[in-house]
Amino acid sequence: MDDQRREISNGWVAITNGFVSAIGSGKPPQAKQVVDATDCLVTPGLINTHHHLYQNLTRAFPPMTNAPLFGWLQTLYPMWRSLDEESAHVSAWVGLAELALSGCTTSTDHLYVHPSGAGDLLSAEIDAARDIGMRFHPTRGSMSLSIKDGGLPPDDVVQDHDVILDESARAVAKHHDRSHGAMVRVALAPCSPFSVTKQLMIDSATLAAQLDVRLHTHFAENSEDDAFSLATFGCRPMDYLEEVGWCHDKTWLAHCVMPNPQEIKRLGAAQIGVAHCPSSNLILSSGVAPVIELIAAGVHVGIGVDGSSSADSASMWLESRQAMLLAKLRSGAAAGTARMALECATRGGAGCLGRVGEIGELSVGSVGDVAIWSLTGPAFAGAIADPIEAWLRCGPVAARDTIVHGKHVVRNHAIVSTKLETMLKSHSRLAHRMQQLATS
Repeated sequence: MDDQRREISNGWVAITNGFVSAIGSGKPPQAKQVVDATDCLVTPGLINTHHHLYQNLTRAFPPMTNAPLFGWLQTLYPMWRSLDEESAHVSAWVGLAELALSGCTTSTDHLYVHPSGAGDLLSAEIDAARDIGMRFHPTRGSMSLSIKDGGLPPDDVVQDHDVILDESARAVAKHHDRSHGAMVRVALAPCSPFSVTKQLMIDSATLAAQLDVRLHTHFAENSEDDAFSLATFGCRPMDYLEEVGWCHDKTWLAHCVMPNPQEIKRLGAAQIGVAHCPSSNLILSSGVAPVIELIAAGVHVGIGVDGSSSADSASMWLESRQAMLLAKLRSGAAAGTARMALECATRGGAGCLGRVGEIGELSVGSVGDVAIWSLTGPAFAGAIADPIEAWLRCGPVAARDTIVHGKHVVRNHAIVSTKLETMLKSHSRLAHRMQQLATS
């Protein structure tokens, strides 16, 4: 997965000081540590381009399991008001561990719920990523429109305009690392056009330009989004995006299920990225994004597991497979291939995050982020001709090894950190506390 899309049989990858130093086939160079990948497929680490880690505290919660997007949000917002630094840290740690088990080495997070008095939630989840060893692209999300303003969330989970901008600037100053191979980068991410004011969208774009960071938001997720935009702004979502100054190559959007053909061309011309979230779009009955058309237009299409309350599972392997299958369903059997899905899950994600040539590929100078997938066992019996198609058509559901910046996060299908059981116990306690709010 380099610029030439080389597929190397019997190959090896050398990683030195966290970066790929050589790639080849045949006899490998001597090394201090050797990881045997016999009978395995080795890919770049997968990149998750859209998530809400805290939502794994409210997974499969019955009152919302069969609701469409707006009803789903109205059920969950009151529960999320109890989010604090501890629950943000623990949910992020557990969520990133789950992602690592699926071959993910870099993840974004869209943390847009900031209840009054909750503390520094963004720092809490960044500490979790640092502890487990994942490369992390958190976004400082925001909501400024509550129920009293015609929005969906309760008053105590939204923030004032100036507070949002001030805290966003502080988060970037504190955490954003511009160096090659950075483990943490921060973006600005108003939740959606229906949860913030137009002025906040404009001012967030201005601040992001001043700070030289990226922008992220939910966009054209379903027909309700389109109807809201037409009724509220008098235009379609793409026109609104242009009005607020977001149509450029430092923006990536979650979902993008409903663009028309002209809007697809405009997205491509602006070099905007799109996080395709197939399972979430299916569970919420939002629709199927036009992935093949977006790619053809020049859009960077990545894969997103989305929040664990909507997609419930957070497996990059599963989402890549879903992306392959939905592309076949929408655009024809030949369109949805394992290579197309792998490209989205790696190089497409790098494009969304502005890190092409750095993450999402195996080339000299790129980061040493690698996923190793065993192709043995009953699920792969007979799959001998094409290991890449076999990887996504036959299995597995988990990576054998996940290596981030040259260090194991997952080894032999298990999280390397000894904290997993402790974190799971804490997570159970916090999830019970949060879900009890709905019945109290």
